[in-house]
Formats: sequence, C-alpha cells, structure tokens
Amino acid sequence: MIELPVVQSNIENPSSPKRQKRPDWLRVKLPIGEDYKRVRKLVDEYDLHTICQSGSCPNMGECWGAGTATFMILGNVCTRSCSFCAVKTGRPPEYDEDEPSRVAEAIRLMQVKHAVITSVNRDELKDRGAEIWYQTVVQTKAASPSTTIETLIPDVKANWDALDRMIEGGQEVVSHNMETVEALYRKVRPQAKYARSLEQIKRTKAAGKRTKSGIMVGVGETDEQVFKIMDDLVAHDCDVLTIGQYLQPTKMHLAVETFVHPDTFAMYKEVGLEKGLDFVESGPLVRSSYHAERHL
Repeated sequence: MIELPVVQSNIENPSSPKRQKRPDWLRVKLPIGEDYKRVRKLVDEYDLHTICQSGSCPNMGECWGAGTATFMILGNVCTRSCSFCAVKTGRPPEYDEDEPSRVAEAIRLMQVKHAVITSVNRDELKDRGAEIWYQTVVQTKAASPSTTIETLIPDVKANWDALDRMIEGGQEVVSHNMETVEALYRKVRPQAKYARSLEQIKRTKAAGKRTKSGIMVGVGETDEQVFKIMDDLVAHDCDVLTIGQYLQPTKMHLAVETFVHPDTFAMYKEVGLEKGLDFVESGPLVRSSYHAERHL
C-alpha cells in the first residue's frame, strides 16, 4: 500500500487575532504521580493511541493521574482536516486488526469502570472502520464484563450500515460531537455537515443507545447560536451534552476568539437542562470524555 506523507492538521487564518493569554480559570494540573506513570506505561507497552496525547487534551494530567484514559483506535492519522484539531491528518496506514485485543487487555489491566473509546476519521475505508469498532467493544466487554463503555464515533458520511455495525457491540453510550454551532461549520468542520451529524445522533437513539454530543465555545459563536444547537440536539434525541472552551493547540490552528467566563458556562448548563437535555457538563476545561462516567 502506498502511503502519502503525514502532515499536521492545519488551516491557518492570518487575519485571526494573536494568541491570547489564558485566564487563571484555565490552569491545569501537570501530569505527575504513580498512577499517571502506570497508565503511560500501559499505553506504551500495548502500542496504543490516546486522544489525550494526540489531541493535546488539557486534562491529561488529571485523568491519567486518576487511572483513566480515552483510547483512540484505527491509528492516529485522520482523513479530515478540521481547523481546531491537533490530531495529524493525511493518508492513514493500514489499520491493525490486533488493536481491539490490545485495547481490551489494557482496559482490563487498568480495571477501568467506565471506558471511553474514540477514533480518527477513516473516510478511505468502505466501512469507515466499523468492524474494528465492533470488535473493540465486543472484546473489551469479554475481557472486562463489569466495565461500561462509551464510544465517541466519527461522522460516517451517511453510511448508515457502518453506523449500525459501530454501535451494535454492546456499548452503553454512543457519542458523536457536533463540535460547533451551525453557522461556523465551514470554518471549523469543513468536511462535515451539520444536518448529517444531527441525523447520525437521531439514528443512534433509534437503535436504543444513550446519546451524547459535545461542542466547543470561544470560536466566534453567539449565545443565541448555542441555544439553537441545544434545541436541535433535543429535537434529534440527544441525551447528554458537553460544552467546553476551545484552546488553540498550535499557531497553525484556528485562533481563540473569546475565553468564555465560567459564569457563562454555568448559564449554558442551566439553559440546556431547561430545554430538555438529560445531562449537561459545561465548564472551561470540559471535554467529551471528561468525567464521562457521571451521566451514567
């Protein structure tokens, strides 16, 4: 198989403001401690990828220090080039058919109570990587029957057969992130479609799964646009919503427009619950898998 060179995800916006200094409420814990070292050792030993590392998550120190991690399957090279994401983009290599068993064994050894599994987009695959998704969930359930599983799945580009296979392995929660408000889709997710992602969530709920999504704020949205996406998610049977501050991973990525105050995040949570969402996790450092076990 011929592999094209891998490049960093990059959509540069020279007209964007200079990188702003982070406010005090965005301070994070450094990755230290024995539990952090243990998780890192397992990830390295089993040749696994985590979105914590590939996505430059600010909560890696806290989560790994608590003995948890979000595993990223199907490699660490994405076929999309979203302007906010630190994951590498390009032509991915062949996927590893043994990866599901390694993920399952690592979760068993970590004695994880609630495991979160995500992946890069694999648009070049006919099944979008659905079979690897299915096998990862099934083998994790077999290795660690008491572990509940949340899968954060990518956009399947309306390949609904692939979606069905991705979500039929026995996971309790299926998440698909909207990422941003409708008006900013072309800027933030140029290869995605707002209505298509909503349809994916609705179909997931129809299959009997607890549904979840997440958005970032601070990229130029208005409060009214945030309220609208809440309405749209409720109308498409989304149960859980996470809202967090966008943080620019490198100067090549989309610039932060605003550092949203914690009081605004608290207001978003209150409004989301009033609109009918079952659970809203909203705060500056909230990410899709942050405290993911709480809504179960």
